[in-house]
Amino acid sequence: MTRVEFHEEARAEFLAAALYYEGQAPGLGHDFITLVEHTYTRLQEFPEIGRPFGGRLRRIIVPRFPYGLVYRAEAERMFIVAVMHLHRRPGYWRSRLR
Repeated sequence: MTRVEFHEEARAEFLAAALYYEGQAPGLGHDFITLVEHTYTRLQEFPEIGRPFGGRLRRIIVPRFPYGLVYRAEAERMFIVAVMHLHRRPGYWRSRLR
């Protein structure tokens, strides 16, 4: 199975969102983590499942939460570029592609 790697800023986004949701309701942060993990596990099995999102990138929506995973499917890994909120600052993560 292809390994999953997060850009360091994407990992920070992931953890910050989980902490935010946990602060909103006990267990909600855990639910967010579980659904993000489930989403990227599906990507490992079906890398083309996300919609094209410019260039070699794709995006898949995290169920129940207003987040998407922006990723690049590579031969040896699934590289998560951003764990992006769908209603805030579009394109803020583009500098991570350099």
